Amino acid sequence: MPNSFENLEKDLFSDNKNGYEKITEETKKDLFSFCEGYKDFLNECKTERECTLWIEKTAAAAGFKSFSEFESLKPGDKFYVKNTDKSIFLAVMGKKPVTDGTNIIAAHIDSPRLDAKPNPLFEDTGAAYLKTHYYGGIKKYQWLTIPLAIHGVVYKEDGQKVDIVIGEKESDPVFCISDLLPHLGQTQMEKTASKFVEGEKLNVILGSMPFGDEKTNQKAKLSVMKILNDMYGIKEQDFVRADIEIVPAFKAKDVGLDRSLIGAYGHDDRVCAYTAFMALMTVDLPEKTVICHLVDKEETGSSDSTGMQSTFLENMIARMCAKTIENYNDICLRDALENSECLSSDVTAAYDPNYADVFEKNNSAYLNGGVALMKYSGARGKSGTNEASAEFVTKVTDIFKKNDCVWQIAELGKVDGGGGGTVAQFLAVLGISVIDCGVPVISMHAPYEVVSKLDVYMAYKAYKGFYI
Repeated sequence: MPNSFENLEKDLFSDNKNGYEKITEETKKDLFSFCEGYKDFLNECKTERECTLWIEKTAAAAGFKSFSEFESLKPGDKFYVKNTDKSIFLAVMGKKPVTDGTNIIAAHIDSPRLDAKPNPLFEDTGAAYLKTHYYGGIKKYQWLTIPLAIHGVVYKEDGQKVDIVIGEKESDPVFCISDLLPHLGQTQMEKTASKFVEGEKLNVILGSMPFGDEKTNQKAKLSVMKILNDMYGIKEQDFVRADIEIVPAFKAKDVGLDRSLIGAYGHDDRVCAYTAFMALMTVDLPEKTVICHLVDKEETGSSDSTGMQSTFLENMIARMCAKTIENYNDICLRDALENSECLSSDVTAAYDPNYADVFEKNNSAYLNGGVALMKYSGARGKSGTNEASAEFVTKVTDIFKKNDCVWQIAELGKVDGGGGGTVAQFLAVLGISVIDCGVPVISMHAPYEVVSKLDVYMAYKAYKGFYI
């Protein structure tokens, strides 16, 4: 009799075993190997600009061409289009017409960080500092007393573009933001976490060595500016024409004695961007046209011309229609959009037993549980969400089964716990069927986040199956 109950449980209950118990040794070797490339990507690409340029270079080496090189498009053509070096759209043309719809995977390549203010440099008590404005949803106290690097671009007065990266090489200096010593921190420690440090106090230490004679003002600031001028030929006024980002100087590293996890800055959402892009690299001649759209500004609401709320995706599909349809009109675009399907590939929160009170166990994502589907996101009463239909969930999960993909389904925390949104809602408003599908993350939005290697690889397999 017990055996019959066990068989009934196996038949009727969901399989919630650890993902490593569901895969072969060969798959385990494949996923560990795949994640080595992912770690290299994270170390090289810490800003949305760096991601865009790396993807462009990699795609071009794989045979993708600039969209402008095509007068018309035919099945099998591969192309990319950059959007001001901060967003990139890639596609492989399918056998069916674009009006039959496309398979889209959309992710974002921006991450929470600190941005330099337009007039960032100042000196106080003999030290030079850089003023910042934080970008995205961060816990400000997490950015104190950690090694930081400076990345960005500056346009000089003559129009020359200068790329800046300081703090990533072993021989480079790093930077930091100070904190108050505990001996004098009684009042500070009584503050709530959101007020523990004010945004205006996230000032990065740049240097302290004086330069000049006794008549020189702001000697430390002048010393720092002289070094920057020697290295890059820039002046203080050039910061107005710059995008300077301050990011953690950490390298991506294996976490755990079994090396099953990856700790790094920027998993949200570069883990989904990388896996979506690498999956696209395996596609040659799909039935439907496939698109990988990697955007900026998700962490601040997806606004701006490089964010998902812009018309860039819609415009690109219109251009694709125009290059494949002889008598193109606006109805062709509407058909293409309404017949398209999309995975909004964004991360979700992984269950953390240290903070179990904010999760609902039956509907949480778990490390090593595989790629996570979210039927809906949003906050509390599903505010600001897209909700996938049962029909579309069925279609997507059938794809996962066909491709031996370990997956799970989840919500972002308890119903009244808060929640969050993704780019899905901005795709859905175009008539595109869409569901959130991404990698679970521990310590999301922190300077050092953690993901499971198995989940990373299963995202790659999920996206690869969805494209074809």
